[in-house]
Amino acid sequence: MLKPAIHTHHPSITQFQQFVELKDFRPPTRKEYVRYVRKLAEHFGCDPLTLTEDQLRQYFLFLRQEKHYTRSPMKAAKFSLRSFFVDCHGRTGWTVFAEVRIAEPVQLPVVLAREEVAAVLRAVREPRVGVCLELIYHCGLRVGEAVRVELRDLHQSRTDQPRLHVRCGKGGGDRFVPLSPGMVQRLRQWWRQHQHPTWLFPGPGTGWRERGYTATAAAARATTHLSVSAVQNTFRLARAQSGINPAATPHTLRHSYATHLLEEGVSLLQISRYLGHASLDTTVIYTHLTAVSEARTRAALATLDRQLHGG
Repeated sequence: MLKPAIHTHHPSITQFQQFVELKDFRPPTRKEYVRYVRKLAEHFGCDPLTLTEDQLRQYFLFLRQEKHYTRSPMKAAKFSLRSFFVDCHGRTGWTVFAEVRIAEPVQLPVVLAREEVAAVLRAVREPRVGVCLELIYHCGLRVGEAVRVELRDLHQSRTDQPRLHVRCGKGGGDRFVPLSPGMVQRLRQWWRQHQHPTWLFPGPGTGWRERGYTATAAAARATTHLSVSAVQNTFRLARAQSGINPAATPHTLRHSYATHLLEEGVSLLQISRYLGHASLDTTVIYTHLTAVSEARTRAALATLDRQLHGG
């Protein structure tokens, strides 16, 4: 027996249809918005504008629990109905749309294996950028933090281990990051080549060849630091020559630093501090990226399996 047709041509829906026609939406998006409103009207068998906020809340629960809506259709339903009730019909006091949370997919950052890091650093043909990229990997710096390092930021005394003072990182906070003696030595060797009074990585700017300067002499006269774009462009060439992941960027060295420290047993909390993360939640993502951690997990599972089955 056929079900009787449910009337969904309500004045409020017609008004909404005209409303979305005026929006800068693609035609399929306009149709989708109206379709989700018609589904709501069909579900309750009435003009959706007569529904209460609690009824709409129950409808969203129905979509998630009974219809098993996944992220994409649930997001489309939320946006469509919010546009109908709030944007078109002025139900601005409703909080139900803020209550419907749509989990965003986790985008795992690109991470290089240790041999890939070594390969791309070997392929760098610009010495000043090569040292800068090595410092990014060695300290987990953002590119903008690395190019702005000053001589005063290198801290070492007879009693203290060498550290790098990262000033005004993302969010405006300062932090200290440990340096190995070998990295300190390479930084000093590089500085001795240009001996700029302020910048560890001075930017020679443009036109220095035309003026007869060498790159080192131009760096010594620099009025600012190395540019972020110079680091990015040099890395791009080295990436192509070394054959590493084509999606890698200088920021990938920061991700790789965090992942490799985690593999070596450094605590997540400490890594979070070194990276300058405001929340530990931001750092947790690196637990999904460590090959060593996965290998340890597989070994542990194999042990548990043997114990369970008496192997």
